[in-house]
Amino acid sequence: MMKKTLMNDMTVGNPGSLILRFSIPMLIGNLFQQLYNIVDAIVVGRYNGKDALAAVGTSGPLNYLIFSLALGLSAGISIIISQYFGAKDEEQVKKGFATSAYVIIGASIIMGTLGFLLCRPLLELLNTPENIIGQSVIFMKISSIGVIGVGTYNGIASVLRALGDSVTPLIFLILASIINIILDFIFVASFGWGVAGVAIATTIAQLLAAIGCIIYALINVKILRMSIKEFVPDKHIFKKCISLGVPVALQNSFVSCSNMALWSVINSFGDTIMAAATAANRIEQLILQPGMSVGVAVASFTGQNIGAGNIQRVKKGFNASAKIMIAFSIIMLPVIYFGGGFIMRLFTSKADLEVMRIGVEALRVPCFFYSFVGMIFVSRNLISGAGDVKVPMFMGFTEVVCRVVFANLLSGQFGYKGIWWATGLTWTVTCAVGCARYYSGKWKDKSVIQTNGI
Repeated sequence: MMKKTLMNDMTVGNPGSLILRFSIPMLIGNLFQQLYNIVDAIVVGRYNGKDALAAVGTSGPLNYLIFSLALGLSAGISIIISQYFGAKDEEQVKKGFATSAYVIIGASIIMGTLGFLLCRPLLELLNTPENIIGQSVIFMKISSIGVIGVGTYNGIASVLRALGDSVTPLIFLILASIINIILDFIFVASFGWGVAGVAIATTIAQLLAAIGCIIYALINVKILRMSIKEFVPDKHIFKKCISLGVPVALQNSFVSCSNMALWSVINSFGDTIMAAATAANRIEQLILQPGMSVGVAVASFTGQNIGAGNIQRVKKGFNASAKIMIAFSIIMLPVIYFGGGFIMRLFTSKADLEVMRIGVEALRVPCFFYSFVGMIFVSRNLISGAGDVKVPMFMGFTEVVCRVVFANLLSGQFGYKGIWWATGLTWTVTCAVGCARYYSGKWKDKSVIQTNGI
């Protein structure tokens, strides 16, 4: 029997309740993560002005691109471990954990180095204005150094979540968020380090979260304990990790590229639009956290039940998750449409009335499409959790194409306002792709355990 800690067997019990119970700690953690992102924006915007705020905003998609390989490989690891955990195969869970450490650290070093060396050309590719690019380069170089912390935390957190434990990653993320916020005020408000201070604060906080999670897992999770001699990569799991993780990494890269394409169009309208879009994007990311959290819960739920061979239970999980996301979207629509102005005031000084006005517009249009993006999270994570990772990769590619086409066409016809509609339309098309794959049923035979001999 597997030792009971904070791990959860998701192959038994009410699917909707399990997914909600798993996703709530995830949601709290994600909200704290977004909180410190928002505090980053508020502090740098208040103390260093709209140019600094725009510099942080335009660097966001590039940072996500740099992190994407580590995040994708983490997802691949989660698929493998959750399916073996569902099949009650402790030995393979141990091998998956050991292999994941080598994969994540190696990928983080590679991507961090590339990000550090290529940040300026990539920012130039995004049409970043001259008055902003210097600060953006500083922010990105420091963030690239911190990739090792981001990758390690997400790797160990993915392992714990695959085992049904979403509470432990939450605890360390909350602690890291508090540290990050405190350091923001020290480095930016007191020391006057500007965007560099924000990046340093985030890097330190993420590294501490990673170290905390590792120590906890090795001490408290019996199934992950092993000797140094045992802590070696398994070549078969390594291959499967790459075959699952690289498509997810490419999916993340495509999503990042779609955001970069959008920011390239935004940047062409100048620093006022950039600052407004940065603030609106921070708020939007906060709103999307419930969907992301439910999505991660669906992935773990699906992985464990696929490992246990229970397809009908996976379908029940999809239906329960869809109801949760649609209900949340209906509730949030009037909140954001009518309350967006109040929230935008947190990000701007009283003198930046134009930034506030445009930011409210950027919030109001996409809020009508929240149900579609919610279903993207549900369908994409269910399909990935089943081991069918190529379709989510195609969904990411769909986002790139739609964002490029819609953003350029609509901004050409309607100015910057067309950008906000491009986001909603992109979500709609991508949602259609994910739901079509789910209802086709072709994901059912993609199990890691059934399709290979590892």
